[in-house]
Amino acid sequence: MVFTKIVLPFILENYLLIIPTLLTIFIFKLRNKQNHSRKEEKKSAEKPKIDHATGVGENADSDKEESDDDSIKPALEEDLPHVPFQFEQLDEATMLEKSKLFYQEMNKRRTLRFYSTKPVSKEIIDNIIRTAGTAPSGAHTEPWTYVVVSNQDVKREIRDIIENEEYINYTQRMGDRWTTDLKPIKTDWNKPYLTEAPYLVLLFKQTYGHMPDGSKKVHYYNEISCCISAGLFLAAVQQAGLVTLTSTPLNCGPALRSLLNRPENEKLLMLLPVGYPTEDATVPQLVRKPLNQFAVFYE
Repeated sequence: MVFTKIVLPFILENYLLIIPTLLTIFIFKLRNKQNHSRKEEKKSAEKPKIDHATGVGENADSDKEESDDDSIKPALEEDLPHVPFQFEQLDEATMLEKSKLFYQEMNKRRTLRFYSTKPVSKEIIDNIIRTAGTAPSGAHTEPWTYVVVSNQDVKREIRDIIENEEYINYTQRMGDRWTTDLKPIKTDWNKPYLTEAPYLVLLFKQTYGHMPDGSKKVHYYNEISCCISAGLFLAAVQQAGLVTLTSTPLNCGPALRSLLNRPENEKLLMLLPVGYPTEDATVPQLVRKPLNQFAVFYE
């Protein structure tokens, strides 16, 4: 009764005022809701994302919660002893000479695609990989696995996988710009060195590890750590009097991981054949940048 006698007549008499008022309130609330949504989207965008190469930003919120948990233990032993650093101070003349000789040796390093089938002692390969294993890594997680293949049948399977994918890469995926840039290097989908080199070394990055209790172990900066290790590998190969090639077989990782029975936490980073060059091996006549084009000094 109250509605029909009082409310309804009031609405009918004042609808020209009521409708704009209600419309204004609705628009105001809608804008507030949109602004709130934008703020939430901005916050979400600013949140650290998972970086599979570094491990940084992964599970940022849960990591913060876990950091308050006294039961969390470090991956390394908690009471890890620290010992005196053994350092031999060289005189400046010796340092200069050693640095010069090392540079001169490394400056001879070239990427080789022509390999002799001449055998290489496994002890030499062991020492090269030991050297690569001295690389620094995030929180000393050492997130690398070096898979060494000398079995000719396995090398042939690796070559089949890579050449099949590389044919597609060169003819469909890579595009004109990429393939044009590679023409002076004279490389294509044919990879005979994969069966000619005495060793194929495949470097897998471990995206995570395992704690003694079976839980996941974060591998911080796993890709950067592996790349540093690969740099030491290249230097060790050169120092040993051998040659290699840094290749990154596009779209071959899963198939090669399956072939070599590697676990799911390992991802192929690069493949490096190792051996002696053929007597008629050639390399492109490239010129390296002078120091002043890639180093900046503030003195």
